[in-house]
Amino acid sequence: MSEWKAKRFWKTAEVEVLDGGFTVRLDGRPVRTPLKTQITMPTRALAQGVAQEWQAQGDVIDPLSMPLMRAVNATLDKVVPQQAEVAQNLGDYGGSDLLCYRAAGPESLVARQAAAWDPMLDWADERFGARLIVTQGVIPVDQPANATEALRAHVAALTPWELTALSEFVTLTGSLILGLAAMDGHTADDIWPRSRVDEDWQAEQWGADEEEATRIAVKRAAFLQAGEYLGLLRAG
Repeated sequence: MSEWKAKRFWKTAEVEVLDGGFTVRLDGRPVRTPLKTQITMPTRALAQGVAQEWQAQGDVIDPLSMPLMRAVNATLDKVVPQQAEVAQNLGDYGGSDLLCYRAAGPESLVARQAAAWDPMLDWADERFGARLIVTQGVIPVDQPANATEALRAHVAALTPWELTALSEFVTLTGSLILGLAAMDGHTADDIWPRSRVDEDWQAEQWGADEEEATRIAVKRAAFLQAGEYLGLLRAG
């Protein structure tokens, strides 16, 4: 049995102004989320980006080619109904942040981790008043309560739309600090390599695995897509 696929039924995708935001209509029909939630986006730029994704569809709808629409769906159907829980889960990453767990050796890896991660921990201290403790190995270390609470407070103050972007940044890098830096304007070219220090070092020692390289390329593309979504969200 062949898999059912949704086919294009519209000619034109257009942005429409609503009370409190913007939506997209397909030949006048409102676009809704998978849970049938009415879509109201906070910025025209984001709505225009979503409209362009719909307009670019061929005869068969390909959801994978619509990262902005997927981010909007995630915000309205998943983040908004449980905003406090999502914020708490993301804030908890600060207690076990990637940047705090260092190798004991060899020295080349130790030095590379320090060069990539120490500046970001310094930034977090200056930006949020959150000085996290560095340790060697993988045994959990208790972070200062004032540091983790400062990070949680900042995350909790984000809008549901911003939490969607932060969730992608954090889960893709394994670091709340790197995720917050991406939210604060640090570029993907700066943040992404910092999240890959261990893996890049291993590849240099033993050679790159083609399957792993493909997987990482997909993750990096998702990171860039999250950055595009955030940029449109903040473009007004």
